[in-house]
Amino acid sequence: MATRAEPIRQLRLRTPTDLEAEAVRNVAGALNALLADTFALYLKTKNFHWHVSGPHFRDYHLMLDEQATQIFAMTDELAERVRKIGAPTLRSIGQIAGMQRVLDNNADYVDPDDMLAELRDDNKDFVQRMREARDLCDDSRDAATASLLETFIDQSERRVWFLYETSRRGDGTGH
Repeated sequence: MATRAEPIRQLRLRTPTDLEAEAVRNVAGALNALLADTFALYLKTKNFHWHVSGPHFRDYHLMLDEQATQIFAMTDELAERVRKIGAPTLRSIGQIAGMQRVLDNNADYVDPDDMLAELRDDNKDFVQRMREARDLCDDSRDAATASLLETFIDQSERRVWFLYETSRRGDGTGH
């Protein structure tokens, strides 16, 4: 049963914005889903960073740590953008688990080449979802969120590129 205080508590979290209420709902929904994906992608990247093994251990370990750091930095900006437009953001691991579209990998062992391929594909999918959210921002007249997403798209495309190039097979001489 809702109490009289419930609407007051919700109002306390509303930030004034010139965006229409529907635009706030739509953009916040897209950003919260991206935020859940960001946390899931971060943890998967750290999982592979912690568990990579083999002759390229050092290179892969360092690259995945760098990528995880970049991904984690996105979380605060996404969550704060949701708050700036006047909506609530994620509050728990349970919410993340319910919204994430990046699949977990709980395998005891994953071949390093499979790790790179899986992260490459996850980042490609993540870019596509950010592009869809970016288009929604145009429809909602939300230039600031669109700009933020453009930066994140560029960063994510770089991760895809690095993961692709790192996983390519050479000619036996390393070239």
